[in-house]
Amino acid sequence: MRWADAGALLRWEGGAVSGLQYGRELGFRAVGVRGCVGARGNRCPVGAVVPGASTGGRCPECARLDRARSVAADTLVDDPRIYRVYLAWFGPGLVKVGITAEERGDARLLEQGAVVFCWLGRGALMAARRTEEVLRRALAVPDRVPYARKRAVRHALPPAEARAREVEELYRRVVAVPRWAETLEVVEFAAYDQGDVFGLDGLPAPSGSVAELVDGGVVAGRLIAAAGPDLHLLGVDGRCLVLDTRLLSGWELVAAPAGAAVTVPVLRAAVGEQDGLF
Repeated sequence: MRWADAGALLRWEGGAVSGLQYGRELGFRAVGVRGCVGARGNRCPVGAVVPGASTGGRCPECARLDRARSVAADTLVDDPRIYRVYLAWFGPGLVKVGITAEERGDARLLEQGAVVFCWLGRGALMAARRTEEVLRRALAVPDRVPYARKRAVRHALPPAEARAREVEELYRRVVAVPRWAETLEVVEFAAYDQGDVFGLDGLPAPSGSVAELVDGGVVAGRLIAAAGPDLHLLGVDGRCLVLDTRLLSGWELVAAPAGAAVTVPVLRAAVGEQDGLF
């Protein structure tokens, strides 16, 4: 799954893309076994089979190669591009500070499912990385927010005005941190709300989430929202099911009829988290 100006897309092997539109029916069936997707555009040299529940979709060797010379893995320290430091808000109390290449615009925030974000500063990679660490410690926020926690609160978010106020208050806390931007150009506050892009207005509480795909297993429903890698599907039984599209990579998928029942393992949604199997 990828995000573009037109919204969420599914990218297939070979480069073809399928646009995802809210309100449309989506249905597919997995076939065979799940193969490793390889690394950096190259096929897995051993054609490894990977577990259905893995969100990485790669065997250990390809996963290692994929992270080689990666900003996320701190192995790409000589990148000459300009980077931006951002503050991302996923729900009340769910906040992180991160960095992204300026040329990518807001793509990283869409990929993470940030409901609201603001830019903090811009500069060289290592300066941005230093600022990220300083602010993470000063604000006592984590370097990542688990997707299960993001999913659990999307249906019960405060109004856009309240979201913007919370992010602005966090921005004020940032600029009060001594010498936080001594190596960066400070960016003036502006809150960017992506709730409409994700289709979160009126989103029902999730009944559960797809645990994994299996040979012959069907996932189907009406697409009502998408955020980060997640699709929120309304089934024929009225349940809202979340599909992490990272579970799709490596599978052969064929169409399933509209209105088909879901036949893959599903994790039941408890209050605030997922806790078992249907």
